[in-house]
Amino acid sequence: MARQPADHPHTPRDGDAGDPGGRIIDAALELAAVEGWSGLSLARIAEAAGLTLAELHATFPSKGCLLDAFIRRIDRQVLAGGPTDAADAARDRLFEVLMRRFDALAPCKAAVAAILRDVVDPTVGLIGVPAVARSMAWTLEAAGLSSAGLADLHRPARVHVLLCRFRRRLGPDLGRRLARLDR
Repeated sequence: MARQPADHPHTPRDGDAGDPGGRIIDAALELAAVEGWSGLSLARIAEAAGLTLAELHATFPSKGCLLDAFIRRIDRQVLAGGPTDAADAARDRLFEVLMRRFDALAPCKAAVAAILRDVVDPTVGLIGVPAVARSMAWTLEAAGLSSAGLADLHRPARVHVLLCRFRRRLGPDLGRRLARLDR
């Protein structure tokens, strides 16, 4: 498997004047990295994004919706990498797609760590876990492995296993954990 270095055309700072959603996500990530997630108010996010609270509400009516949009942004970056080489072993294809995900998350590592630290926040649990499970299903699909129905509430065991392994790999000692993931 020949893994190409990730290209980051859309780092966490990809919002602009024409994309209030991107600006909101960017502002939320920057603030979360410094202030944490659970105590972060929507009013503070709107202010940092240069928007009114009404404008933020029109785009993301809750922090949960904002978190879901961030996860979808990462999914788009991962899926934009194109298909994996069908000639590669399934393990190698899956590893390649997981590396794309880690590469896409790298620029916002501090924010992701803050969000995961605040996992007691109901928005992280209620929105984040199903959204990340959906992402893991897309990860399997991108690697050419069936997720057996992306909309199913009863996801197959392989999505749950991948979700658990992916969650454990996010953390301060990423290099060592990636080596274990590769094994």
